[in-house]
Amino acid sequence: MTSVITGDIINSRDVLTKTWLSVLKQSFNTIGETPKTWEIFRGDSFQIEIENIADALLFAIELKTSIKKIKDLDIRLAIGIGTKNFDAARITEANGEAFINSGYAFDYLLKKQNLALKTPWEEINEEFEVSLGLSLLIMDNWTVNSAAFVKMYLENPKSTQKVIAKKLAISESSASERRKRSGFDEIMKLEKRFRTLMNQKLTNL
Repeated sequence: MTSVITGDIINSRDVLTKTWLSVLKQSFNTIGETPKTWEIFRGDSFQIEIENIADALLFAIELKTSIKKIKDLDIRLAIGIGTKNFDAARITEANGEAFINSGYAFDYLLKKQNLALKTPWEEINEEFEVSLGLSLLIMDNWTVNSAAFVKMYLENPKSTQKVIAKKLAISESSASERRKRSGFDEIMKLEKRFRTLMNQKLTNL
């Protein structure tokens, strides 16, 4: 089993390409090398493989924070979970259930929302169609400051709120307010739920 994320940048033409492209590449390089693991094509579209399916949603959230930190930008992400039947030197030439599911999510599900999931398990698809839709009511409206706060917490998961506040050069009360406004705790509960379900599925394979 593997996971594939297909996506593109929203409003990419409104911002200098180098502004967001370097951010995108920096995130992708933490996973692997291009073009085997990830590839950018058609200017602002991309595909990346996350081999541990339990990590897919967390990476998607991290990617959204990185792009939302740039004023006026957002990102569409379609996560596909499944098998990989054909490996290739370029990820865009590989194939399998995960790639098909990611493509389906990108072509159809992203018409309704900016983050979508398609797995081989219908009960999970139904659950996350609802829960992701609700979480996006918050994430799509992240300000630059909210995105920066969530990103800092994700990069320093063991840090206290006091430490996070210091890193962001804000007061603890401001950090507390940003945490509430960003929906951080609720979004992390959703990520934990996804991780638990994926690990259960892997155990049962």
